[in-house]
Amino acid sequence: MDLQTLTTADIDTMQAAALGTVDRSTLRDIRDVKIDTTLPKKERFLDYVRQIGNPYCYCYGKYVVKVSFSDTDATLEDRMLSYLRSRG
Repeated sequence: MDLQTLTTADIDTMQAAALGTVDRSTLRDIRDVKIDTTLPKKERFLDYVRQIGNPYCYCYGKYVVKVSFSDTDATLEDRMLSYLRSRG
């Protein structure tokens, strides 16, 4: 993947990947991604995208993972705390 020519349309296409129709053979396993923590933040991100291909849809072993984000100010930590409080 050439990150220099990555367009908004490319990102939209990656986000639109549907679990039911995505070709599993095109996905990479996130367990194979190695993060070089010595790189600056921007370079780490670019290296991650180079390795994973589609950061919105990838494999974890035999599972296909689809990542999406809500348009909200709540953080993942906020959501997790809310969930744990509701269970207790």
